[in-house]
Amino acid sequence: MDEKEFKSALSAFATGVAVVTANGQDGPVGITINSFASLSLDPPLVLWSIDKASRRCQAYCDAQFSAIHFLAADQRDTAKNFTKTGVELNDAAVNAQKVPIVENCLTRLDCESHAVLEGGDHFILISRVLNAEVGQGTPLLFYKAAFKELGA
Repeated sequence: MDEKEFKSALSAFATGVAVVTANGQDGPVGITINSFASLSLDPPLVLWSIDKASRRCQAYCDAQFSAIHFLAADQRDTAKNFTKTGVELNDAAVNAQKVPIVENCLTRLDCESHAVLEGGDHFILISRVLNAEVGQGTPLLFYKAAFKELGA
């Protein structure tokens, strides 16, 4: 199967949209992801993956703490902004671990690094959830290579 065909097949799986923030060696970083999954209830573990070629990859692999934000339907611009590398987080509010946070999201998971595994052209980052802040709203979804909102 070629890469284009594989990507097309995977795009038929609707996912939520999240932003992961952390503190890198050169300052705070943020990235939009849709590769999030829960892994374990005891201990509370989650995972997501990052392309090894990403300029932000090393910052996430080295970070002791991170915050994973599930975005609401009205945060489409936030999702788009974090797909770029130039999002300014220096003045953002921070959580107890001093990680910058995205405000007004559906849920925020404050995490500590648990393991980093290789998975082909990506790294799989496994994190232990230290705290969860759950909000209200409708989720932002990603389906067929586009942002979508949950239908009624």
